[in-house]
Order: sequence, then structure tokens, then C-alpha cells
Amino acid sequence: MDAFFSSIEERDQPSLRGKPVVVGADPRAGRGRGVVSTCSYEARKYGIHSAMPISVAYRKCPEAVFLPVDMDKYAQVSAQIYKILYSFSPDVEPVSIDEAFLDITGSYHLFGSPIETCRTIKAKIRRLTELTASVGLAPTKMAAKIASDIDKPDGLVEVTEEGLLDFLRPLEVRRIWGLGKKSEEILGKAGIRTIGDLGNRTPKELTAIFGKTGLDFWRMANGIDERPVERALEARSISNEVTFDVDTIEVPKIESALMTLCEKVSGRLRAAGLKCRTMTLKIRLADFSTFTRSVTVGNATNFIDILYRTVKTLYKDFDTKGKPVRLLGVRCANFCPANLQDSLFADSGEVKSEARHKALDRIKNKFGESSIFIAGSRL
Repeated sequence: MDAFFSSIEERDQPSLRGKPVVVGADPRAGRGRGVVSTCSYEARKYGIHSAMPISVAYRKCPEAVFLPVDMDKYAQVSAQIYKILYSFSPDVEPVSIDEAFLDITGSYHLFGSPIETCRTIKAKIRRLTELTASVGLAPTKMAAKIASDIDKPDGLVEVTEEGLLDFLRPLEVRRIWGLGKKSEEILGKAGIRTIGDLGNRTPKELTAIFGKTGLDFWRMANGIDERPVERALEARSISNEVTFDVDTIEVPKIESALMTLCEKVSGRLRAAGLKCRTMTLKIRLADFSTFTRSVTVGNATNFIDILYRTVKTLYKDFDTKGKPVRLLGVRCANFCPANLQDSLFADSGEVKSEARHKALDRIKNKFGESSIFIAGSRL
């Protein structure tokens, strides 16, 4: 979806259209400590982007309209969009509250050609939600993801099997899935600036720099991506990662990033109708050493506060040995349907806890240290 949260706000408040709109934490006249969740394309012209500190966004455009996050409303619209996607194919893999992979191999003939099916999907989303979606049609997941991003807003880009490498090779190397800014800088020093440059190097060269991740980069640069679209209940895990622009040891910045990751993962879980019992924290340090820490809980969950509290504890228990953190990731696995009750005899405390968690989803302004959470989960 295009600028999902801010587009919903503009739809519901037409007076906002054409203005720079920022959805996220309270800027408090440049003293806010949260982050930008989503911003309109007008706001992006000022250099504002998702995950930017809200204080920086305010300094870049103090005249912008700053709105709190209304996750309950966004989740309802997300569920509506996912219902539309399922009307075209059962093979839907949620990526986030506003993004998904859809395999139409077995169903596009019902709607015409693959590209006609994509046009119909876009038109149905616009008709039923008054929102625009950008769609990428490609033979691989990575190429489809890139294609969906390359012509926003309201884009539709088709990449054929024959034209896959011609499409990928001229693009900047940062388009590679999972390749962060630091990796881009390292590759730039080696004269690798495009996906074509990356694909022309040998796997041995890249693994010498990045370890086994280097082989993944090489494969994707050469159009090799055999990952299938996994239906929600078939998916092995749901995860999100963030690579810091600059390696950091700042605890507030790290905790803010963890909160943002938990928000994204919990949104994907809710959109897929899932809860998880296993949570994993991924930590990559400045020297590229990578570690994971996992925990399995008794009661399945998809709530932000529980995910955050759990991964924050995992991080606190991890010894970075004073090294800055380069990347953080949160992964959930061990799924069950969201409507599955953990106990046939849930007591009143469990019922009240469920109600509190649902209320938290409706609280405005969830991100950063100024967010409101249940006791014990505040940054």
C-alpha cells in the first residue's frame, strides 16, 4: 500500500490532502523522542521518512500535520485489504500490515492474464477502500518486491522471466533485500554500485566479505530466488530487521528500534490471524558477527507490548562486549490461530489481560520512549 497510515488519514480527513502529513510520535515542538511511523509523499519531499526520529522530522518540516498512530483503524483497513487479496488467490504471504506477497500462478486465468489480474486487484482495492496500492509482477519474490517499490504511488510494474536480469542489473545495489547502508558502503569501496556489479563478482569474493550472507547477495543479484510464497499458517516464521545508518551503542536508539520492529511483526501476525509462542532476537555487531537469542512462552501472543518486553529482555541479557550494534531483527515462530484460546478455562485475569492488550492496539502514539504501554513495558 502507498503511505498506508497517512493515506488512511487523508482519506478520512480530505482537508489533509496535498499537505505534508506525518504519522507517529508527538513532536513536542521538536523535543519528541519517538519516531515517524509513516508519512505522506508531500512530507517525503522534505527528507522525512519512516523510522526517523520525530524531533528530526519536526525540524525538517515544522509546518507538517503530525498525527498520532491509530492502530485499531489501520488494522481494520488492513483486514479489509487482505480479504480482497484472498479473493484472488489462497496463496497470500503477509509481510506487514500493509504489504504481502500473492502467488497468482494457479488463479490468474480466472481474471485474464497475470497483468490484467494485477490491474483488477488494484482497482478493487481502490473501489472498496479509496486507497491506492502499488503492485510488482515478477517471477521471483525479490524482483516483485523491488517492482512494487519502483514506481510509487499507484504503480504497476511487470518483470518478465526473460527480462529479469535486464531489470535487476542497472538498479542500485541497495535494492537487494537485506543489504543495509553499511554493506552498500563496503561494496561501494570495492567498486560495486549496481546489482549487475554485484552479480559479476564471484561467490568466493562476496563470502570473504560477508560470510554466507555474501552468497545470498550473489544469488539474488543473479536473479536466483527460489523462495515460494508461503501461506500464513505454513510460514516458518514472520520477521523484520533494521540496519542502523550508523552503528550504535545508544540504548534509547536500540530500544526504539526494537519497539518499531515489534510493531511491524505484531501487525503482520494480526493481519495473518496468527499468534506466536517463540520469539527470537537477532543482533549483528559492527564487526558483522551475528547472534540470535530465542525464548518460547507458554501463552501465544501477537501483542506489541509482550513482544517488546520479551525481546528487550533478550537484548539486556546479551553482552555486546562494548561493540556497537549494526543490525537488529525480531522473528516470531511456533504459530497458532489468533482465535485459539490457550486454555479452555481462562480465568478472569486472563480475560482482562486480553482486553488490555486489545486496548493497547487502539492507543495512539505507540512508538518510542514517549509511548504508553502496560506496566513494565515502557522504554
